[in-house]
Amino acid sequence: MITAEDIKSIAASGEGYNAEFKVRLPSKVKEVTEEICAFANAAGGTLLIGVDDDNVIQGTTIDNGKRSSIQNSIREITPTINCQVYPVDVNGKEIWVIEVLSGKQKPYVLSGSIYVRIGPNSQKLTSVEEMRDFFQQSDRIYFDESPCPGFNIESQINSDLLSEFKSEANLSPAVSNEQVFNNLKLVDEDGVFKNGAVLFFGNEPKTYIDSAVIRCVAFDGIDKRFIADDKEFKGPLYFQYKEAIQWLKKKLDVRYEIEGSTGPREEFWEIPKTVFKETIINALAHRDYYDKGAKITIELFDDRVEVSNPGGLVSAISSRDFGKRSHSRNPLIFGLFSRMRMVEQIGSGIGRIKDLMEESNLPAPQFSFDGMFTVLLYRPLDFDKWVNKWVDSLTNNRIAILRAIHNDNKITKKDLESLVGIGSTAMDNNLKFLKELGLLDRIGTKGGTWLIHYVVPDVGK
Repeated sequence: MITAEDIKSIAASGEGYNAEFKVRLPSKVKEVTEEICAFANAAGGTLLIGVDDDNVIQGTTIDNGKRSSIQNSIREITPTINCQVYPVDVNGKEIWVIEVLSGKQKPYVLSGSIYVRIGPNSQKLTSVEEMRDFFQQSDRIYFDESPCPGFNIESQINSDLLSEFKSEANLSPAVSNEQVFNNLKLVDEDGVFKNGAVLFFGNEPKTYIDSAVIRCVAFDGIDKRFIADDKEFKGPLYFQYKEAIQWLKKKLDVRYEIEGSTGPREEFWEIPKTVFKETIINALAHRDYYDKGAKITIELFDDRVEVSNPGGLVSAISSRDFGKRSHSRNPLIFGLFSRMRMVEQIGSGIGRIKDLMEESNLPAPQFSFDGMFTVLLYRPLDFDKWVNKWVDSLTNNRIAILRAIHNDNKITKKDLESLVGIGSTAMDNNLKFLKELGLLDRIGTKGGTWLIHYVVPDVGK
């Protein structure tokens, strides 16, 4: 049974993958049972009744009749699960606790439906693809939920990172490490650290999980013939993220602006830093760690950056749903990043990447899912330097068209005609030529976005 101090700690750190709050018992008790079913299908969790959405301990009363309703509703979950329901006094306020262990007979079903925990939310599986993916995961168990028996908690935890985590997760420094591990379900019933906890808090996770690496490679040019720099980062996942960001910062163009005479210095990256944050955290949280033959890679070229991680889309997410919904291969890791506020609203990261690239007047990001999940981000290039390599193949009008689109990738065909000084038919012919040459595309219909492919001509031909 958890204590009043445990409840204060859980409430202070907020809702998450293994914590859910209700300010009072809902009129429909099934809403509580759905959360219980989702916890049983995940890593287990704690439901606190009497804590509001602002993490404030309010207290509530549940009489014997309502308690019986909860227990009767829990009995509707199949297979049968055992969970404790009891009150705890927290500074004179009654908080009701429902503790749920991770089930050993997954999947657990309520009224014919499967509920799962996705980050800090519970989600009902509604499609065949979602259910199939869940059954597959249940067979092999989420990688990050599996125990790592060789890991020594006392000597191999990164204490600095754990302190930083407590601070970012709004946990008091006085909260014991053991309390954090138990509350966040980082250990199994035998007290063994889980793989996800080793990846997140271990000093050297690669010692136990060989695939726990980010490889960063810079190439001279736009292909992989000449390597200019090659680094591997192997520490805890959060440190891997920070080191990869620092590596990119040194390689990309970053300018600074000072707000006022004494204001802070603001960084402006050629590709917004938040784009890389979303992309790298996504790779760390969602990669397939069962695949030991591949690594997360960040590849930097003159014209683009490619970030790849093992594992395409999970079968629960179709290409139609991509960017609208989230389903993690490693929900424990995803939940820990979420508690550090490294992960925003569930399922919104892809949309934010697209929006930021558009706001920066950069080509839309491209995504591929075939075995590897790859995000391709085009860099802004020196247009004059690039187009100079095409002077023997392009007329002045075609160079003017490309320059106008480079400056405004949403420019209309009519404005192009006016700017270049040619008619509609001539413009159509020039655009057709540039498309056939492989330099130009248009994404979308009327009012869409022009996309220049910054390829380099083969001067040897």
